[in-house]
Amino acid sequence: MSIATRTGDSGTTGLMYNRRVSKCHLRVEAYGTVDELNAALGLARASSQHSFVSDNLLVIQQDLVTLMGELATGTEDLLRYAKDGFSLVTAALTAKLDVLVAEIEAQSITFKGWATPGATLNSAALDVARTVCRRAERRVCALHEAGQLHNPEIIIYLNRLADLLWLFARWVETEVGR
Repeated sequence: MSIATRTGDSGTTGLMYNRRVSKCHLRVEAYGTVDELNAALGLARASSQHSFVSDNLLVIQQDLVTLMGELATGTEDLLRYAKDGFSLVTAALTAKLDVLVAEIEAQSITFKGWATPGATLNSAALDVARTVCRRAERRVCALHEAGQLHNPEIIIYLNRLADLLWLFARWVETEVGR
């Protein structure tokens, strides 16, 4: 089977359970931006020289697959999605991020006011991931405002993740003395 299915040649794409929508549908914008975030996190993970960062980013990337799957499911199919055994974004996923935020904040990281990205390759990659995360959060908020978000925990998760990515970048800069 070829990756080039040609089913999207008309400007539509498939959601879970074969529902077709425009490629510029709010739902596609939301999960597509989370996909970009996952790729940015992959770059941040690949450029990291600290297992504390890279190991945690890998777990977050895996959790984002859960988040993308849920976003790629229309509201009318969510019960079927859960019944089929797919995981949903829960407060427990957000709580894992809260633990990391508290762990980093308990350390002696240094920063003054606004951070200027680019002190290190890895902190810059983390800052790029953070800004993509904020864009994903805005896309999910648009979905919510349109009455098409079935799980507001997704907004909370992305908000917390952006905060965590900012902290990770500052942690990396502190570790290398910049």
